[in-house]
Amino acid sequence: MGRRRLLASVGLTSLLCFGMLALAVGLSWSPHLGLDLEGGLSVVFTPNQKVSSTTLQNAANIMSLRANALGVTQPNIITQGDEIVVQMPGVKDPQKILKVLGTTAQLYFRPVLCGAPAYSPATGTAKATTTTTSTPGAKKKPTGTPYQVPPTCPSPYLYTAAADYVSQVGWDPGPYAVDPAYARYKSTSITDDEKYEHQNVIFPSGVAGVPRYVLGPSLANGTIIKGANAVLGETGGWEVDFTLTGSGGTIFNKIAATYYHALVANDLDGDIVSAPLIEAQSFQGAGQITGNFNSASASTLALDLNYGSLPVTLVAQTSETVSPTLGKSSLNAGLIAGLLGLVLVMLYTIYYYRALGIVVVTGLITTAAFLYGFISMLSASSYGLTLDLSGVVGLIVSVGITVDSYVVYFERLKDEVRAGHSVRASVDKGFRSAYRTILSADAVSFLGALVLWWLSVGAVRGFAFMLGLSTLVDVATAYFFTRPLVILLGRNRIVASARHVGIARGLAASEPTQ
Repeated sequence: MGRRRLLASVGLTSLLCFGMLALAVGLSWSPHLGLDLEGGLSVVFTPNQKVSSTTLQNAANIMSLRANALGVTQPNIITQGDEIVVQMPGVKDPQKILKVLGTTAQLYFRPVLCGAPAYSPATGTAKATTTTTSTPGAKKKPTGTPYQVPPTCPSPYLYTAAADYVSQVGWDPGPYAVDPAYARYKSTSITDDEKYEHQNVIFPSGVAGVPRYVLGPSLANGTIIKGANAVLGETGGWEVDFTLTGSGGTIFNKIAATYYHALVANDLDGDIVSAPLIEAQSFQGAGQITGNFNSASASTLALDLNYGSLPVTLVAQTSETVSPTLGKSSLNAGLIAGLLGLVLVMLYTIYYYRALGIVVVTGLITTAAFLYGFISMLSASSYGLTLDLSGVVGLIVSVGITVDSYVVYFERLKDEVRAGHSVRASVDKGFRSAYRTILSADAVSFLGALVLWWLSVGAVRGFAFMLGLSTLVDVATAYFFTRPLVILLGRNRIVASARHVGIARGLAASEPTQ
């Protein structure tokens, strides 16, 4: 091969590797660190009932979508047996993340039947009787449940008919119809919202002057919503604009026609997000949810609506906040061990192979520059690669694989020189024989990493990915950097025949002939 082509190969490879490093530094890219290095949140969720593995995996997938939308870097959310293990590095507000991930996020549209005062237990010896809703087809209250299902209000609370409602019951509720008879009914537990989907419930209203709302059976749930976005409304307040599915539009129009000029609450996991007045009898496939929103609460609601509800209620069994101090100590220990090992390898190869040892040093530096830049780029991309401690171990192990490639080549050169060939003749011929061995060894390493990545979960995949990536880089640098650089040095008489550091000296050649 001509000298110009050899120089071009070395130059272009160096330009690519150090250009990747310069790009990462220039754009302030750096590897995103995993939970064990940066600290963060680790949670184990279990379902509140026996579910299939498919249902559990669907829940984990929805949680991953939510975490990604919240900006969590490379969340690790997997199923293990009957549990979902969540690991999220670098989170700033663990409690907020935990609440968003674990909520079932089931949205119900329920009519507001009337207002209710704060809970006040009945006095005297008379026992309050359990009353169920009179709504046709409603589910019976489960046996043994101490909670009393509130009965249906005397009439639906219509905003325009408030005065008529007041005259019927004979008391003045102020701007809202608050029925004092509901004082003896406890508020429905937020965990029972789904259980009482087809019955009346009582939840805090969040409205001044009306402590609680009595809500009727669910008219529809969040599945009728196709998509949602948090936006600033015309009045300057935050709202959630939503679009409806084809069938959802039909359902919502029926609700609007039935409850025109009535309040219909948006009940999200037992929390009345808003109870807006239905001001139109039909909607063109879209609508707005208004309420006392700020930017964060509107965005959270839109996020829940977009990514659906969890198919099962999850309970956080363990929640652990990992200290970043411990992670940094682990990272520093790993880096010190890796750098110390790298320096020892470099010194040994220079001592043993002389000038060829310089090739090892420059090759390792070039490879390191490319890997840092490439890993930083993947971290900054939509892939969101995270470097954890196992990945660092994979990179350190890959140094040994890379050095093995150099050793295979150099030892093959020794065989050629011992057979009587000159250094100049050996460098090219020796590589052709050595490269087959390098390819075989790297193929085994890559296949092992691929199988490990495919079959494993969690941190082990980080080790497999970094090992596989480094192996592919080794194959490329051996051909496009090491081979041409060694050939160029071998053809240079001064470098090849230098008394103490020459290539011939490193190959134990008795006479460095050219």
